[in-house]
Amino acid sequence: MIKIILSALVGLTFLSPARAAEKIRIGFPEFNSSTFTLPMAHLKGFFHEEGLEAELIRIRSAVALPALTSGEIDYHTVVAPAVTAALRGIPVRVVACFTPGLTTAIIARPEIKTVQDLKGKTIGLNSIGGGLESTVRLMLKHYGVDPDKDVKFLATGGIETRFAALRKGLTVATAGSTPADYLGKKFGYVVLARAYDLFSYPNTGLVASVKSIKDNPDRLKRVIRAGIKANRYILQNREGTIQIMMRWMKVDRDTATATYDGSVKSFNDDGAVSEAGLRIAIDEARKATNTTREVAFSEVADFSVLREAQREMGSR
Repeated sequence: MIKIILSALVGLTFLSPARAAEKIRIGFPEFNSSTFTLPMAHLKGFFHEEGLEAELIRIRSAVALPALTSGEIDYHTVVAPAVTAALRGIPVRVVACFTPGLTTAIIARPEIKTVQDLKGKTIGLNSIGGGLESTVRLMLKHYGVDPDKDVKFLATGGIETRFAALRKGLTVATAGSTPADYLGKKFGYVVLARAYDLFSYPNTGLVASVKSIKDNPDRLKRVIRAGIKANRYILQNREGTIQIMMRWMKVDRDTATATYDGSVKSFNDDGAVSEAGLRIAIDEARKATNTTREVAFSEVADFSVLREAQREMGSR
């Protein structure tokens, strides 16, 4: 029995360094809750458990996708730009989704009581034509407000200047991802709606090149497994997650707590995204690329490795 145990330990000793030596580079755009899954996997040691050493690189999606196809990075995290890129013929695919809900909230002056009250009013956004505007448009449509006819959008910059525009009365509402809702409430504003309560949408997850999926599916599966472990930790360990958010995002406890409470519903426990959510992302990408034909899921996503990881981890 002792010999068997010693043999097992020796095997682990040789296996761990070999697996830990496999380095990967993952791109992410911002230090926020939406991109938190893989940093959590890194900080909690879930990559190490999967025999991986991850380097997390802050990089804009416009730069990350070419870097992905050239092999300068191995994976990226933001879904929507990858879907658009795939429709433009760039060989990348969405392989997992860790936040199938958007934390975007519409925040308004206290006299505005409902989303319908925004008709005829001006909404301040960071920029015109960006991802935030696309999300707000979807939210308005959900409430029967026509974003082309019923409201006006005004570019008012970052979240601080957006709130300044609210204070000055230049706008009556703005929008932003958690913790913008927390900051808005501190200033006396109200939250009218949250995107994840209205519809599913693949926000962040894992994006890989077609070549990487084909050449190294085992490594991809281990990255996905680490991400699923991280999400399960986030969902099950509020206090531990808040502590790590403080460290990763460099925020105080109150902000980290508000960020956790405002974003926890956006995470899943299996890396999946609904077909309805993926279809919304595809339709948005079709508009961006002037694509009129129907687009199959397989043109933008490949969940074959994800399904293997899900089976191994007991997901239905």
